Amino acid sequence: MSLTPLLSAPVVIQIHAFSAIAATGLGAVVLFARKGTPMHKLMGRVWVLLMLTVATSALFINEIRMIGPFSPIHLFVFVTYGGIGYALWQIRRGDVARHRAAMQSVYFQALLLTGAFTLLPGRRMHDVLFGPDSGWAPALVAIGLSLTVTMLIYLRLIRGWRRA
Repeated sequence: MSLTPLLSAPVVIQIHAFSAIAATGLGAVVLFARKGTPMHKLMGRVWVLLMLTVATSALFINEIRMIGPFSPIHLFVFVTYGGIGYALWQIRRGDVARHRAAMQSVYFQALLLTGAFTLLPGRRMHDVLFGPDSGWAPALVAIGLSLTVTMLIYLRLIRGWRRA
């Protein structure tokens, strides 16, 4: 593992990656911490700011160009904006269940699912974690493990949410 590929990347990529890493960690804490407390609200606000930073910075990362300067992964920018907007609207209305579901969806879709794709060979985070010459094997193992753990956590949250 070497941070060199990330630290030598353009600043927008560094902002994007470090914000995503911070949002992934903080989001996990928020998902499992007690809800409705002042700390939950503070951490949630910081998480939203991190996610908006991740989404907005993604618009300026155009290394994979398929549709003009964009690629299909840029659709997650709108998933993030829309999901966060919807979640904030729901909590302002007092609908905690829909707020929770929307925030969980943003966390899993915009962070964990898209994050798994950054582990593909040729991508910067693949080089950071495995090295540029490591090939497909470690990437496929890590992606499979990441998606499996993500699904298990998601199912656990959904089951716990339905019991509550």
